Amino acid sequence: MDQRTLPQPRLAPLPPEHTPELADHFAASKKNMGFVPNSHLIMQRKPAMLKAFGQLSRSIFDPQGKVGVPFKRLIAHVASRAAGCQYCMAHAAERAHELGVSQEKLDALWDYQTSPLYTPAEHAALDVAVAAGCVPNAVTDEMFDELKRHFGEEEIVEIVGVIALFGFLNRWNDTMATPLEEAPTAYGEAHLAGHGWDAGKHRR
Repeated sequence: MDQRTLPQPRLAPLPPEHTPELADHFAASKKNMGFVPNSHLIMQRKPAMLKAFGQLSRSIFDPQGKVGVPFKRLIAHVASRAAGCQYCMAHAAERAHELGVSQEKLDALWDYQTSPLYTPAEHAALDVAVAAGCVPNAVTDEMFDELKRHFGEEEIVEIVGVIALFGFLNRWNDTMATPLEEAPTAYGEAHLAGHGWDAGKHRR
C-alpha cells in the first residue's frame, strides 16, 4: 500500500514524554512488551483513565492468578475475533506466542473445538469467550454450566475479566482506528492473514 494512501488514526498517538506523570507506566509497558502500545499513547490524554486501565489490566493478568496468563491471551484473542477487532486479535496472539504458547497451538486456535491440542476445560472457556465477544452477548446457561464443571468461581471471575477488559479494548481500538505496532503487525501478517485477518484501518 502506498504510504500516501495509508489510513490515518482518528486521534494520533502522542509521544510518551507528552505526559511525564505516566513515565513509569510507559517504562513498564516497554519492558513487558518491547514497545508502548499506541492505544496507551492515545489514552494518555486522560492520565487518570490510563492509570485506572493499567491497574485493572495488571490485576486481570496477574501472574499469581489461578488461570495462566498465556491462556488468558488466547481467551482475549478469540473474544476479539468474535468482536471483529483486528488490532486486539494481533496483539493477543502475538503476546500469547511471546509468553510461550506454541505456534502449533496458536494455529489450531481457529479450530479449537475439534483440536486435540485443546482440553475440554479450554473448550469451555473459549466457547464462553467467543459467545461473550458477540453483540448481543450469546453466552447461554448451558455454556456457563460447562464452564463451572472445569473452573472454580475465582477462575471464572478471571476468565470473564479478560473478556470484559478486551470488550473495552475492542471498542476503543476499533473506534480510534489505533495504529498497529510493528511486532503485532508482523505476527498477524505471518500467522493470522491466512485465516482472513487483515490490519485494515490499523495498518501503518
